[in-house]
Amino acid sequence: MALAVFVAGTLTMTGLIACATHRSSKMLQPVEDDINHLLLPTENLLRVGLVAVCLALGWISGLPREQFGWVSYAPLTDMAIGLAVGITVQIPLNTLTNRAIERFGPQIYSPVVIRSVLPRTRGEWAPVLPALFLAVLVEELLFRSLWLGGLGLILTIPVLVAGTALLFGWMHSPQGRLGMIMTAAVSALLAGLFLWRGSLLPPLVAHYVVNLLQLLVAYRHRDRLHGA
Repeated sequence: MALAVFVAGTLTMTGLIACATHRSSKMLQPVEDDINHLLLPTENLLRVGLVAVCLALGWISGLPREQFGWVSYAPLTDMAIGLAVGITVQIPLNTLTNRAIERFGPQIYSPVVIRSVLPRTRGEWAPVLPALFLAVLVEELLFRSLWLGGLGLILTIPVLVAGTALLFGWMHSPQGRLGMIMTAAVSALLAGLFLWRGSLLPPLVAHYVVNLLQLLVAYRHRDRLHGA
């Protein structure tokens, strides 16, 4: 019974988050300079609530914390691996994006999502950093802990890895075809990292580093970005 509640809750929450993320991203328009969607109080309160729901679903399942990757027996090593993977992944992603835009045109990738969460000033980086971490934490708890860890007991790992990658890519469809492909590929990589280390810490760090470096690169070229 507990496992059935966990499965139903995980699938329901996934559907709601995926649809809400996809719909809100589709509605994004070039934002005003004084608006950062990552810092909206209601959005961050919702993310805190989603983190709590993920943890509650894990507790309700009755499964051990190790099943969800909520323990790390070598935290420093896991963090170092996550950091290395995040840096290593972001460099080719940035190069690939630039070359794809040069070859196929700007329609292949849309910066609308990045533009909506990019800090407008140096001072805005301070609140953006924890807000970004909270957003990443929600995604990792859902797609890695609950899906790969929890649902891995009833579905095969290849199906879960492919399913989460496709869903993650679809959620980022407002970023264009290239954005969908890249996010799906990163999701599959993070899944492999989770399965390899048996801990949420490496993919969490890697995911955060990828997103942070993406923001840093975008901030450096913000004039060109806002003109896109």
